[in-house]
Amino acid sequence: MLPHHPRMEQHRPPETTAACHEDLLEAIAIRGDKAAFAELFGHFAPRLKSYLLRLGADAATAEEVVQESMLTVWRKAASFDRRQAGAGTWIFTIARNKRIDRLRRERRPEYDPSDPALIPSQPEEADQTVWSAQVEARMRVAIDNLPPEQSDLIRRAYFEELSHREIAERSGLPLGTVKSRIRLAMQRLRERIDGLD
Repeated sequence: MLPHHPRMEQHRPPETTAACHEDLLEAIAIRGDKAAFAELFGHFAPRLKSYLLRLGADAATAEEVVQESMLTVWRKAASFDRRQAGAGTWIFTIARNKRIDRLRRERRPEYDPSDPALIPSQPEEADQTVWSAQVEARMRVAIDNLPPEQSDLIRRAYFEELSHREIAERSGLPLGTVKSRIRLAMQRLRERIDGLD
């Protein structure tokens, strides 16, 4: 069971730095520090949920995967090594793996390990916000310049957060066509942002 702390339900703790997140993980590993866990939970839980929703999970599934992921963070904090990865990368990797495990368990016919929706995005640190906004603006321009049949599917998948199956049902296209068009569109978009640094 996840350790309970009133702050987890009442309000989000103040923003913390990446180095601080690593210190919090070590406090959990060494002392089983519940306040440290509450702070990590407050920072990462809403971000993990948004990330999972972007991957196509429904709200209930996203909540469950967040809970499973944060429980793993609590239990496995001792295995975190700041020399190998940052706290955010480690936690988001746990969530991504939990999501993939759930898809495998459910044996969804549309599961495809090369599906662009399952390619993890890197967790965003506070100092990357401006850069991310610039990338997003360029991405929107790049999407506008895609062929209409591709840009429409990308918007449905990433802005309306529809699953590939929902897009196929609403558009009347075969599921395989939806996936291949989205995959092709993603390749074109990657080519357009390759030069960003």
